[in-house]
Amino acid sequence: MENNMKVLVVSPEVDPFAKTGGLADFAGSLPKTLSHLGMDVRVVLPLYRGIDRDVFKLKPAAETFSFFFDGQQREVGIKSCKLPGSKVTVYFVEYAPYFDREGIYQEGGKDYEDNFLRFAFFSRAVLEMLPVIDFKPDVIHTGDWQTGLVPCYLKVLYRNDDFFNAMGTLHTIHSTAYQGIFPHHIMERIGLPWSVFNHQGVEYWGHVSYMKAGLNYADMLTTVSPTYAGEIQTTEEFGRGLEGLLRYRGKDLTGILNGIDYDVWNPLKDELINSMFDRSDLRGKNRCKKALQKEMNLPLSSVPVIAVISRLIPEKGLDLILKEMDRIMEMDVQMVVLGKGDEKYETALKELAEKYPDKLRVEIAMDIPLSHRIHAGSDILLMPSRFEPCGLTHLIGMKYGVLPVVFHTGGLTDTVTDFVKNPDTGNGFVMEEYSGESMMKSIRDALELYSVKRKWNALVKSVMALDFSWKNSSRVYQQVYGQIIEKQRLLTV
Repeated sequence: MENNMKVLVVSPEVDPFAKTGGLADFAGSLPKTLSHLGMDVRVVLPLYRGIDRDVFKLKPAAETFSFFFDGQQREVGIKSCKLPGSKVTVYFVEYAPYFDREGIYQEGGKDYEDNFLRFAFFSRAVLEMLPVIDFKPDVIHTGDWQTGLVPCYLKVLYRNDDFFNAMGTLHTIHSTAYQGIFPHHIMERIGLPWSVFNHQGVEYWGHVSYMKAGLNYADMLTTVSPTYAGEIQTTEEFGRGLEGLLRYRGKDLTGILNGIDYDVWNPLKDELINSMFDRSDLRGKNRCKKALQKEMNLPLSSVPVIAVISRLIPEKGLDLILKEMDRIMEMDVQMVVLGKGDEKYETALKELAEKYPDKLRVEIAMDIPLSHRIHAGSDILLMPSRFEPCGLTHLIGMKYGVLPVVFHTGGLTDTVTDFVKNPDTGNGFVMEEYSGESMMKSIRDALELYSVKRKWNALVKSVMALDFSWKNSSRVYQQVYGQIIEKQRLLTV
């Protein structure tokens, strides 16, 4: 296996620079592990207003350059820095008219109307940037709809250019729920010929789909867990209308479980929590629990603390949580909810917090430091997602000694085994069906175990020892990159 391969990871968000969800964790942590394998891996994202130029010590990476896009010549700057805690170079595409804005994708709860231009421009700028920074990757690794046009542009507009003709592409599906679908009349504005407006190109029911562009034009595809890779080829419920194309490309699709960056998420060296701890001594976790109760203005108590750390959207099981909240509050528990999302869920949760002031706290925010403290201070993570391509929150939680209650779907199926059914190998509590009754049964199972402290602590310690790092998954990515490089070699011989 080649260790000196060159890879460019292209993402609209990268932790710690810009983040709305798990995509940023993926793009911020996988490159570090790939670098440890000896690869020259680099990362690129847009230079949003919210990225602190001074904190991250951004500096110009090259001269400004320009290219023609949407009817005019556009001048682009490139800044760079190192990904914190690594040798990985991160590039930032600087173009104020598209990226110097309050939000990443939206403002005031509404998507930017020109998102189709913003991320088409970013995709073109990434390719135009490469000769300027003198980096010729063997593989360009893209993901989700925002960068789905990169493989398309590469094959349609740049394939006859000697600089680009040996580059391969990998497109990762983080979720089929978001596809970047726009009206067909944008074709000329984003610089694509009408010859690719067909079912083997970018056309989707009379519209343009950026996700479909990635699926059709990338050399190979991955998604973020083995189970999800199978699910999205089966029914419309999982494939969201792309299941036929995904079945067609099934031989090129690999499910690779996401990993956790244990340099960031590790209770033994986490400076954001009240008291560091590990599996050999849980006294620090108890101190973190008391600190969380104080911070959340909950009574100091030894009752189990149930955490929900989630985007507040239907796919994450918020309907079940709200439906059963009164019954949960009847139990001898406390509950902390952290997240943002649909206004109806935010409003309903805030009303419930007022109804149960001594048992429920709700923080409507995307607060990363607070999420560290909630993981450290809670006992049970409630994550009844209806769909979950991989899921990182429960993997983080397990490292902090939090036992998950989940529904068997996607990556949750690959990572959580029910303790009641499998006491020797179980690491959480798995709902048998997607229903309020099944969720309540799993919560009761968790509380029953919690009441036997010796057994609970034994399971907590074994769960904290599990390894969900990128170590194994990064080697699978290395193999996939190698297959793409071999494909390109055969094409260019």
